Amino acid sequence: MSSSDEASWISWFCSLKGNDFFCEVDEEYIEDEFNLTGLASQVPHFRESIDVILGVEPGADVRDDILESAETLYGLIHARFILTNVGLVQMIEKHTNGDFGNCSRVFCENQLMLPIGLSDVPGEHTVKLYCARCRDVYTPRSHRYHRIDGVYWGTGFPHMLLMVHPELRPCAAAVVQTYEPRLYGFRIHGLANQIQIQQGQKLRQVAAAAKQGGAGASRSSQSQAAAGAALASGASKDAGATGAGGAGSKQRK
Repeated sequence: MSSSDEASWISWFCSLKGNDFFCEVDEEYIEDEFNLTGLASQVPHFRESIDVILGVEPGADVRDDILESAETLYGLIHARFILTNVGLVQMIEKHTNGDFGNCSRVFCENQLMLPIGLSDVPGEHTVKLYCARCRDVYTPRSHRYHRIDGVYWGTGFPHMLLMVHPELRPCAAAVVQTYEPRLYGFRIHGLANQIQIQQGQKLRQVAAAAKQGGAGASRSSQSQAAAGAALASGASKDAGATGAGGAGSKQRK
């Protein structure tokens, strides 16, 4: 890291509210161009962003677009760094400290979670949390994480960490524990849900048919009423014409 007495840009960025899922990437890792292969085409102002990350202090006058590119570039570098041995050590420390929170599932017994992305393409999903006990993903509780791209951790980080450090995996017995629905003390058979779903579908179909039938009857009544009104109007016109003809005949006489 920088030997400056003032905080480096990396330390400043990771200390921001909502950025506590990030670890501090070593500057030596960023300075090695091999580790940045392919990123220049993904981030605008690539060279300026590198300068911001490595050299420009947070208080310096930096254009907003360059600062935004620097944050994006740091996130993409971060996704690569946390797969290295040094990066894994940093993330394990944050994991054991509970920085990523606990699983809310009852049977997971507050299992510590790990950040994960659902896609390796930027802009598709925000960061999620992976539970190694139930092997499912969850949205972070705090809204401050809902704007952070999940690509900054990638789809493989938790699995890499648990493969390299299997001692962090929960015991197998805890993984298979699931909730069993019961009614009056008796276990509800799995077929019961399927039967109830089928009955619900039939009831919805009957209700839809009845609704369509009622709409058809209403349209039929409206058509009959319109036809009756038309016949009555025609009869009235015929009666008027007959009356006018009779009057004319009397005048000629």
